[in-house]
Amino acid sequence: MQISPSILAADFANLQHELEAIATADWAHVDVMDNHFVPNLTLGLPVVESLLKVSPVPIDCHLMIEDPDRWAPPYAEAGAGSVTFHIEAAADPVTLARDIRAQGARASMALKPGTPFAPYEELLPELDMVLVMTVEPGFGGQAFMADQMPKVREVREAVRRRGGEIWIQVDGGVSGETIERCAEAGADVFVAGSAVYGAESAAEAIEDLRAQVSGHAH
Repeated sequence: MQISPSILAADFANLQHELEAIATADWAHVDVMDNHFVPNLTLGLPVVESLLKVSPVPIDCHLMIEDPDRWAPPYAEAGAGSVTFHIEAAADPVTLARDIRAQGARASMALKPGTPFAPYEELLPELDMVLVMTVEPGFGGQAFMADQMPKVREVREAVRRRGGEIWIQVDGGVSGETIERCAEAGADVFVAGSAVYGAESAAEAIEDLRAQVSGHAH
């Protein structure tokens, strides 16, 4: 059970300090948005390269961008520990996942709430993680979509059937109120933005979230 706080909810003027505040987490979740695939613009490769130099934890890059086939592998090459592309945007997901892995990162596929998992199940052998979005991608602070829990279950069942060490990540509205439902459905990597950075102590918030899911083993 891993906690990946989202710096989308952090103070962008003090990112080194904000990363140090989550040193007890497993990952730092970094949202890259291009104002094309989603209607928001956040940060890109130069900022990620700077974050990689100072982050006390590995970086989990979530690329909400068009043409990830071209733009995703450089994030792996820069040193991100995990690189997630959106299946809706990938032209050749098999080659893309292999390119990400070849650069030494974990390859991950993200699904928007409206995107079914079944058509992409055969990609599992190429992947290290599947991200089931529990909000529409683009903005932090949105309400959790409980209707995505059956999809999390479906991915977990497919991973069980096929074997392999594939993590299942949830991202969007994950908090003390919703994290256990995600764990029960089969998730084991939890992205939390406002729930961590909106708390008085980010470290305490991470500890509390971790305690809530520690009993759920997959």
